[in-house]
Amino acid sequence: MNESSKLNFLHANNGKYSFHPMGHPAEVETNPPRIMDKGEGVYVINEAGEKVVDAVGGLWNVNLGYSNAKVKKAISDQLDRLPYYSNFKGTTTPPTIELAERLVDIMKPEGMAKAFFTSGGSDSIESALKMARQYWKMQGQKDRYKFMSFKKGYHGTHFGGASVNGGERFHRSYEPLLQGCFHMPYPSLYRNPFGITDEEQLVETCLKLIEEEINFQSPDTIAAFIAEPVLGAGGVYVPTHSLWQGLRALCDKYEILLIADEVVTGFGRTGEWFGSRYHSVKPDIMCLAKAITSGYFPFGAAMVNDRINDAYMNNEDAFGGMFHGYTYSGHPVGCAAALATLEETFEANLAANAKEVGSYLIARLRGLQEKHELIGEVRGVGLMMAIDCVADRSTRAPAGKEPMTAVADHAWEAGVMIRVSGNVIIMSPPLILTKDEADKIVDGLDYAFGKAG
Repeated sequence: MNESSKLNFLHANNGKYSFHPMGHPAEVETNPPRIMDKGEGVYVINEAGEKVVDAVGGLWNVNLGYSNAKVKKAISDQLDRLPYYSNFKGTTTPPTIELAERLVDIMKPEGMAKAFFTSGGSDSIESALKMARQYWKMQGQKDRYKFMSFKKGYHGTHFGGASVNGGERFHRSYEPLLQGCFHMPYPSLYRNPFGITDEEQLVETCLKLIEEEINFQSPDTIAAFIAEPVLGAGGVYVPTHSLWQGLRALCDKYEILLIADEVVTGFGRTGEWFGSRYHSVKPDIMCLAKAITSGYFPFGAAMVNDRINDAYMNNEDAFGGMFHGYTYSGHPVGCAAALATLEETFEANLAANAKEVGSYLIARLRGLQEKHELIGEVRGVGLMMAIDCVADRSTRAPAGKEPMTAVADHAWEAGVMIRVSGNVIIMSPPLILTKDEADKIVDGLDYAFGKAG
């Protein structure tokens, strides 16, 4: 098939034979997705040769950009040596052992003691939820099976993750989901149901409601509270440190496990190496994926602290067996990719770059807010940010689908790839982003908002 025939084939069949996540199949076929063909640094190039800055960073995950030779070589070398072997009881591989040790070392400040490897973020969440329930069975407290989480939170799409998700769209079509999941109000100052304008007062109110719910449910029935250190897909809401420190205090008071969903925030995106570290909080379980391999290989992990690990190691009955796992848990190629990614990430000190360039980008985006009425709020931390678009600034009524689609299309024309979720533009560019590339994002959005009116 020559190049022309291949392009004709791609265009004729785009959206026709496969489901695409997070969209209606009929709409996808009517409005086919853009076909990405190449990547260079922070840029992606479609099949027509159009080159744009990837302000989405793949899907929060391509922290090293698209051209990291060391990670590609690590993958190639491991494929040549051993493309796969099982990590189930009785066998393992060298990179699996090396990566577990490396992660525990990196996460000493959070008190992590052992890794369970997965194939991605949703797997990591599912593993964490199962380990939390299992922990309490090992402790002889089988009634502790309930989970608490935040409205607006996002925790993947498996049945467990969908059950603790705080968005209606992830529930309705798949119910009934996991029993015993309760969702609490999130202290998002720009959009909160209480009309509170002081952030610390809002946090205090939400923490009080959480404690009331804990007592209503009975503390000895609650296994864990799961939350993102910074809400990602739910709109990039950055909480005060007092929220997370208050959560830790409540969990300690009622002996509830705290699960940090670090799938997005892990490995530098907030400007700190982990979102938990950003809030100076030590969770009991931390879920990792995305940036652990910079998207070069599907991979993830659930990390546990000594409290959880000791329960497994000291258990003497059937409740302590790890009867959970995936064919690709501890995949040697994934582990090799992760080891190389971590080396590159720390050597380049990408957390510091995310902090510096992220602050610059957010400041420039707030300049656009003064210029374009469609922008209600710009919020974010590090290199994760959101532009909350409104139909009316005074009422904060969300912008409709038509202007949001127009902004995305005009941004592409201007050389910038953005992601629209409802009325919110979510951006999570690679952590290697420079200030010059940040300027290109802002200039492209300035053009797009101007055209969209």
